[in-house]
Amino acid sequence: MALVNISHGSAPDAPASPAVAFKVALINPYELGRQSFNLAAPAALLKAAGFDVVCLDFTLQKLDPDVLRGAGLVAIHLGMHTATRIAVAALPKIRALAPSAHVCMYGLYAAMNEALLRGLGVQTLLGGEFETGLLALAGRLRDGDVDDGGGAQREPLVDFSRVAFVTPDRTGLPKLAQYAHLILPDGGTKITGFTETTRGCKHLCRHCPVVPVYEGKFRTVDKDVVLADITQQVAAGAAHISFGDPDFFNGPTHARKVLEAMHARFPQLTFDATIKIQHLLNHTELLPVLREFGCLFVTSAVESVDDEVLGFFDKHHTRADFERALTLCRASGIALAPTFVSFTPWTTLDGYLDLLRELVRLKLQEAVPAVQLSIRLLVPQGSYLLHLPGFADRLEPFDSELLGYPWRHADPAVDALQKQVQAAAMRMESATRTEVFGEIWRLAHAAAGRKEPSLDGVDPGPPIPRLSEPWYCCSEPTEQQLQSF
Repeated sequence: MALVNISHGSAPDAPASPAVAFKVALINPYELGRQSFNLAAPAALLKAAGFDVVCLDFTLQKLDPDVLRGAGLVAIHLGMHTATRIAVAALPKIRALAPSAHVCMYGLYAAMNEALLRGLGVQTLLGGEFETGLLALAGRLRDGDVDDGGGAQREPLVDFSRVAFVTPDRTGLPKLAQYAHLILPDGGTKITGFTETTRGCKHLCRHCPVVPVYEGKFRTVDKDVVLADITQQVAAGAAHISFGDPDFFNGPTHARKVLEAMHARFPQLTFDATIKIQHLLNHTELLPVLREFGCLFVTSAVESVDDEVLGFFDKHHTRADFERALTLCRASGIALAPTFVSFTPWTTLDGYLDLLRELVRLKLQEAVPAVQLSIRLLVPQGSYLLHLPGFADRLEPFDSELLGYPWRHADPAVDALQKQVQAAAMRMESATRTEVFGEIWRLAHAAAGRKEPSLDGVDPGPPIPRLSEPWYCCSEPTEQQLQSF
C-alpha cells in the first residue's frame, strides 16, 4: 500500500464554508446492527467544516433518491467484510442515483481491497484514520478540484495521523432504539449505544483483518469526546454501551480513564468490550475494575482450542490460557463470550469434536452463538497468513466475489460439515443456543462416523448477556443483506 501518512499531528484546519453548501452523503452498509460511530464521527467533522451532510444506514434504511440527489461526494464505510460485499452489490444503484458524485470508500476494508474497488471505478479509497483524508477530499471537490482523469488520488491511501475528533453527530441516523439491543439472561432488554475509544491494534495476529492496514499501530479517541458521545446516547435512551474497539485493552490506561469518567457520570450504565485473552491475563488486576464500572461481558477472539492452530494465527495464547481467562472472568462476575474461527485448513473432524467437547466441559454452550461454530477462515488481500511458509500453496486465486482467497480442505468431509453447521445455524435461528449446539453436536459426530454421547443432564452453563446481533468478524452475507439497500 502506497501513500501512507504517519504524522502525529491533528487534522487540518477546516476549510471556510461556501455560500452554497457542498453535499456529502455518508453510507453505512452494515456494522453488526449498531448505530455507526464511523458515520457519526465524520459527519460531525464535515458539518463543522460547513458541508451539507446526509447519512444513510442500510441496517435500517433503503437507498432513497432524495438522500443522494445533489450529492457531490458519496462516501461509503467499509468496516467489515460483510459491509464490503453489500457495498459492491449496491454500487451500481448508487451510481445510477448519483451519476455525477465522486465515490469514495473508507474504512478498514477499503485499503485492503484497493485493486478490486479501483477496478469497479471507485475514485478514492481511505484506510486507517480516514477522517483527515475525507475532509481534504470534500474540500477540494467543493472547490472544483475534481481530478477524475485516472491519476493517483491526492489523499493518502492509509493515514495514521491523529484525528482531532469532535462529538460525533448522530442526528442524521435512525433512532438508537431501532438498532441492536442487549438481551439479558432473564429476558429483559436494554437499548444499546455504540462507541469507540481506540482504532487499530498493537498486535499482529496473522488472520486478523486489522493487521494488514494498521500493522501493529493503534490510535485513541480523546476521553472527553468518548464521554460526550456516550452522554448523547444515554440521552437517546441507551442503558448499555458496547465498545467497538478491536481491543479495549490496547491502551489499558486510556480504557480505565474512559470507564472512570463514564461510571462517575452514569453509575447505572452497563457495558461490554472486546479484549484479547493475552490482555485479560496480563491485566488481571483490571477485571474487578471492569466489573465495578458495569462490565457485563467481554468478547474475546479465542479462535481455536488447538495450540498448533493458535500458533499459526500467532494469537499469543494457548488452550490453557483460554481456560484460565475464563476462570478469572467468572471469578470477577464477568461473562466471557468466546469467538472462534472453527473451520481452517488445519481443522480435522476430531479437532472439531474436541472444540465441542471443550465447550461442554467448560459449560459454554449458552455462551457461544451457533454462527461461531460455523465460521470458515477468510484469507483477505494482505493477510499475514500469507507470510506462513507454504500457506499460499493451499489457496486458489483471489475471488473478487468472496473478497478473499478460496481454499478447499484436504478432507472433503470437513468442508461438508462446515456447510451443514452453517445451514443448521440458519435453520434454527429461533431455537435456544443449547438446542442448536445439540444439533451441531449430532452433525459433527455423524460426520466422524461416531454415535454422539447424550447431552441429557449436562449443564450447558448459564445464559449470558448478549447483543441481539451475534458478533462475528468475517462471514458470508445473507441474500437479504445483499438486497438490504
